[in-house]
Amino acid sequence: MQMTTLGKTGLEVSKLGAGLATIGLRMTRDELDDAGRALNTFLDNGINFLDAAECSGIAHEAIGRFVAHRRGEYVVATKVGHNPDGYYLLVGRPWTAKTINITLDRILKTLGMDHVDILQLHSCNMLVLQRGEAVQALLDLKKAGKTRFTGYSGDGAEALWAIRSGHFDTLQTTFNLVDQRARYEILPEAAKANMGVIIKRPIANAAWGASEPPRAVPCDVSETPTLMDYHQRYLAMTELGLLPANAPADRIALAMGFLFAHPKVHTAIAGSRNPAHIKSNIDILENKLPIPTNVVEDLYRRYDDAGYFWPQWG
Repeated sequence: MQMTTLGKTGLEVSKLGAGLATIGLRMTRDELDDAGRALNTFLDNGINFLDAAECSGIAHEAIGRFVAHRRGEYVVATKVGHNPDGYYLLVGRPWTAKTINITLDRILKTLGMDHVDILQLHSCNMLVLQRGEAVQALLDLKKAGKTRFTGYSGDGAEALWAIRSGHFDTLQTTFNLVDQRARYEILPEAAKANMGVIIKRPIANAAWGASEPPRAVPCDVSETPTLMDYHQRYLAMTELGLLPANAPADRIALAMGFLFAHPKVHTAIAGSRNPAHIKSNIDILENKLPIPTNVVEDLYRRYDDAGYFWPQWG
């Protein structure tokens, strides 16, 4: 597995990371053994960056049950701030120090650990960032040793604020072949700040090349507008003509090749609960990349032309 240094954290992480929302939200406790197999498949094949969140269902439980004994083999990042629904419902206002502290303590207990490697604010808005309580809570938890590093997960103006504030060690943000706005300001500024850059939605939910918009599962219905938007963007970009003849025929290889061609990307979190899919993604990274430079440049041009008025995120 190709490794990289996650910016100023100094952490050595795999270029392909594991986004655990798929395991956490699309699997039940009756499927915990299958979740454990997926987690061990990630680790056995060199993927050492595990990214979860307080609202990612059984993800933390699966880590604690199945790979806690392998703690030295991976970096664990999680996200806090809002009140997750259902089983993990907390009492208290979101984005307060109290809620953040209670949430992390519960996560650590579930993980069976005394600290996480990266604690991220989970896509809060500008008002929350500027108010400062949530940011200070993370800094205090870092000082207390409950997290080694702090991060922000989000897009657009909030991501830029997080970079420029100097309070965060890492940035998790959206970047893929149909959602490229981060390459204009966010990725260059994060690089100047030497932040660790974690990419979410790295293959655009496989929207490129799909015959219809990808479907959201019931627990993920909020994703439906984004998935439809991504598919519409794919259609708009392909209306500009055929891709270069040397473009990969495999749409996942095209998406991953586009992403990892960007020099500012450290790791990208791809979600899967299927060991065969996990191994396929690794094979693409190891054996089918990089893709030709002219293909990447063509995708930049298409986005610039078709996406001039598109919003900053899907």
